[in-house]
Amino acid sequence: MTDEKKLPEKPEDGEAIHRREFFARLGLGSLGIAGLGTAAFAYQFLSPNVLYEPSPVVDMGKPESYSVGSVTLNADARVFVVHSEEGFFALNAVCTHLGCLTAWKEEQKQIACPCHGSKFTREGVKTDGPAPKPLAWLRMWLNEDGSLLVDRSTEIPPKQFVRV
Repeated sequence: MTDEKKLPEKPEDGEAIHRREFFARLGLGSLGIAGLGTAAFAYQFLSPNVLYEPSPVVDMGKPESYSVGSVTLNADARVFVVHSEEGFFALNAVCTHLGCLTAWKEEQKQIACPCHGSKFTREGVKTDGPAPKPLAWLRMWLNEDGSLLVDRSTEIPPKQFVRV
């Protein structure tokens, strides 16, 4: 008899695989998973990242719906519509201190911040509290069908009224 080492035979269906074949399959599987992960991150990086925001222009309705002397809050738009004797104007309803939504207090005839106590006149001028600036006046105009529109992204100097 000769001392020859017998090579293991190739396993047939249903038999266990050899160690070398197991590690080869494990390595190829790991490379495949890593490749899929890289492709997923590359797709995410290359696809556009678009932020859809609502339009800054808000329709506030017909001027007839506001009585003279009224201060009306549109909480969704975060805008006050003020109808004074001079005409209409819009104020940003967000407090200049920390961004809280302010409210019109009819009994005190002022705009008040419920969070930290800042107070403003109906023209947006700060009268009390920690707010560093007055409330901003926003651009307002009448469109073709007679509705009041407010551009929340455009601040204007005070005392610019929309006359109807």
